[in-house]
Amino acid sequence: MSKSTDVEKHVADADIIFVSVNTRMKRQGLGTGKATDLAYWESSARLIVDVSISDKIVVEKSTVPVKTIEAIERILTHNSNGVRFQILSNPEFLAEGTIINNLLHPDRVLIDGRSTPEGQAAVNTLVLVYAHWVLADGIISMGLWSTKISKPDANVFLAQRISSINIMCALCEATSADVTQDILNLVYICECNGLTKVANYCKQVVQLNDYQKSRFVKRIVSSMFNRVAQKKMVILGFAFQKDTGDTRETPAIGIRQGLLRDNVHLTIYDSQVAKEQIRHDLDMDNPDKTHGRSKQINIVSDVYEATKGAHGHPSFIFDGQNMIDADIFCKIGFIVYSIGNPLDPWLRDLPVVPPS
Repeated sequence: MSKSTDVEKHVADADIIFVSVNTRMKRQGLGTGKATDLAYWESSARLIVDVSISDKIVVEKSTVPVKTIEAIERILTHNSNGVRFQILSNPEFLAEGTIINNLLHPDRVLIDGRSTPEGQAAVNTLVLVYAHWVLADGIISMGLWSTKISKPDANVFLAQRISSINIMCALCEATSADVTQDILNLVYICECNGLTKVANYCKQVVQLNDYQKSRFVKRIVSSMFNRVAQKKMVILGFAFQKDTGDTRETPAIGIRQGLLRDNVHLTIYDSQVAKEQIRHDLDMDNPDKTHGRSKQINIVSDVYEATKGAHGHPSFIFDGQNMIDADIFCKIGFIVYSIGNPLDPWLRDLPVVPPS
């Protein structure tokens, strides 16, 4: 390894170029404090294209928004003078004070590029570079934009974890207690102790969970031409989690409520939950709460009976927990929506929220 300030010479000689420039937040103009300032990345791309006389692999290491690679690719290819560039994304997961250790012993190495033969050849070349010191199962090749989502997503999870710790710290300081409670209990306790901002944060967590259930129902309705009235739908699994009869806070209740408002005929099956428990959770014996819709619900103890008559054309499966192999069901004619995964072509151009 050697160091040099002669950037032009070494860029011209290199086969693989790693770009690890600063990508701070914009300090002025549109997106101030939120959007990424790509000035250094753009100037790097222009330098690369100006001095390159042979084909190169350009590896983006900085934290940049999704589809930045596409913009940089335009700069490189528009002025390439016959030189071909393959752009790869390989985001850093480094922590201040442990950078060398992070590089030598990474938790994972994410690499993505174009799905073309040339793009995949470039990905394989970079994989071989890392394979000199990283085990094969620690090197993950992904779709073109996936790594750019994975890096900020990891940062969001970390920030949420830290926020949760800070919530508990503030609450324990206010109550002189060691507290472990359900989230709505936390909201109440925080409000009682004057921790308004902490309580509001917890409320947002609950609201986001409710939003996810609402979004799931809206995806179902919009996928079926915004009309599910009189159609038969089956909920396979009613409990909060598998292999248990615990139905407290189960998302199936919210999904059921959303579907019944559209007058769907609903069949529910769960081998672990008693029929009486499901009836109780759905208030089926309380006409005031069900608005007379209990007759639209059928609770069965046989999975084949549950799915009988639910296969129209086209047939849909909506997987809220990513439990099934979508490819298998697609091959036999189902349209599958697996939450958080790329959409089936049938669903891709449909709105997430049906028109009001």
